[in-house]
Amino acid sequence: MAKVEIYTKAFCPYCSRAMKLLSAKQAEVEEFDITMGGPKRAEMLDRSSGRSTVPQIFIDGRHVGGSDELAALEREGKLDALLAA
Repeated sequence: MAKVEIYTKAFCPYCSRAMKLLSAKQAEVEEFDITMGGPKRAEMLDRSSGRSTVPQIFIDGRHVGGSDELAALEREGKLDALLAA
């Protein structure tokens, strides 16, 4: 199974939606809560080319974007292949 990393904030509905989809896919997810900022937020900004919205999702180190992009991968039938890598 692929390594999935997600940067989230508390009370973020988009983060919840992304986590729900990944959970339904039984993906093992490493979640980084950046609600209070700190070094993980700086790491997210660096890894996502400055994107500051959450969630920011990475599958096997590849930046796939946020919740909308994750949902689009699912609709296009591409998410399962990424997660199976």
